[in-house]
Amino acid sequence: MALEKDYKFSDYKNLVEEHLLSCLPEIDPMSMILYDAMKYSLQAGGKRIRPVLLLASCDFCGGDINMAIPYALAVEYIHNYSLIHDDLPSMDNDDLRRGLPSNHKVYGEGMAILAGDGLLTSAFEAMNKDMLLYFDSDSCLKCRVKAAYEIAKGAGCRGMVAGQATDIEMVSKSACEKLLDYIHINKTGALIVAAIRAGAHLGDADDKTLQALTNYGELIGLAYQISDDILDVTGDEAVMGKRKNHDSGTNKCTYVTINGVDKSRERVRELTSDALRIMEPYYDNAEFFNELAKSLEVRIK
Repeated sequence: MALEKDYKFSDYKNLVEEHLLSCLPEIDPMSMILYDAMKYSLQAGGKRIRPVLLLASCDFCGGDINMAIPYALAVEYIHNYSLIHDDLPSMDNDDLRRGLPSNHKVYGEGMAILAGDGLLTSAFEAMNKDMLLYFDSDSCLKCRVKAAYEIAKGAGCRGMVAGQATDIEMVSKSACEKLLDYIHINKTGALIVAAIRAGAHLGDADDKTLQALTNYGELIGLAYQISDDILDVTGDEAVMGKRKNHDSGTNKCTYVTINGVDKSRERVRELTSDALRIMEPYYDNAEFFNELAKSLEVRIK
């Protein structure tokens, strides 16, 4: 398995940024404030990890990343919808996102909810519009249907939404590590795994590679959220673009509140090591995935 080009994270990210607004539907001028609110959150920045992982997985499996762009953007639209809703007073009640006022602080709660709804539905419009181009090719259409299904499942009530629901239920309550794993695996990890699996399907991955990438995604998804829990306590507000100690201020149970910073860091190291071990059989072709996993350790040092 050889990649046509040695893409780095920044290469994939630049491709996402270049096309970021291209799959948003045209909106009637009478509803232009909705478009502005959607665009506000999309263009506020962000690491773009999920769409980058989708493109990288597609590339890794031998697919054409340019053909995967609608699905990468769909994942990013869904992620941003979830952030808009997360910041609402009825959810995490956060006034800052990526160093800027949260969507509801700029456009009001009602419009922020609708902006999130608009991004969510735009994601599925983008994927379905792309599928319409492949009715004359069963194999190409099948790959795209599989990719869209992975994204829908990862974003929904068996994935991200399930984690969010349990997270809300556990506010001001104590939780064991097993329950916290469930929250993080779903709230954060599910869409990461979905992006990886969607990209693998678009690259027509074999079963062995699909399973390896899935296992890798599950590990880094959990490691990513634990590192976020750590940064909530130890991070630099200017770098994070949000206030420190927000979780403890809202009585949320995190890995740090259960295990402390040192044990949480050790858990990230263990998860990262396991992720690297999974990708060992792919040698240099897995360099992108190995570097991404290692970066999770670097961000919490």
